[in-house]
Amino acid sequence: MFALDRDLMVLEPDLLRDVGWSGQTLITGTAGVSGTTLTITASLSLTDAGVDAGHVVSVAGVPLEVIEVLTSTTATVSKMRPSSEDDPIAVETLSGGELIVPTFLPQIGIVHRQVLRAVGIEPDDPDDDALTEDDITNPNGLRLLEALGALHLVFASAAALAPGGSPLAERAEMYRQRFADERQRAAARIDLDGDGLPDATRRLNTIVLTRL
Repeated sequence: MFALDRDLMVLEPDLLRDVGWSGQTLITGTAGVSGTTLTITASLSLTDAGVDAGHVVSVAGVPLEVIEVLTSTTATVSKMRPSSEDDPIAVETLSGGELIVPTFLPQIGIVHRQVLRAVGIEPDDPDDDALTEDDITNPNGLRLLEALGALHLVFASAAALAPGGSPLAERAEMYRQRFADERQRAAARIDLDGDGLPDATRRLNTIVLTRL
């Protein structure tokens, strides 16, 4: 996928506070952080829970992005960075804090498939010669679009469970509009011949009609 949980958190810093579902929680327990090293209780396993780079962990209410899982019980983490390319930001020491690792990858996955289809790539096409997402040479250029769409789905789902007039509905609408605006701007560069270089540019604000 082009976006990960950390990309949603950059746009919506209070996401873990405002929205969360037990069915999308990878692991809970206790953990400590020193500098950029997270250590969880030995009875838990980050690897078994599927925690990986790009996930966000909450330790004692502090959201941290996972940069690398080192062992089943340790990982390199950082305070939220503006860009995933930035150096890790050390954390003040936290010990024995509540650990929660939620994920919004199901919502990101839905938008990811929509984005692929919008640029003419069918994710379920079994043809070996068909284009795939690996043929997109500028995946980072679609990261914001995917994150905005996922946040719309997250807040729309949360608003459906809240009383009428919930602020969550307003945020869902805001992200729907931002997703629509970004879709007008975004473009995918496609490698058509497998040489690793882009041969075509496909914009997401157009509909391609095919004569049958």
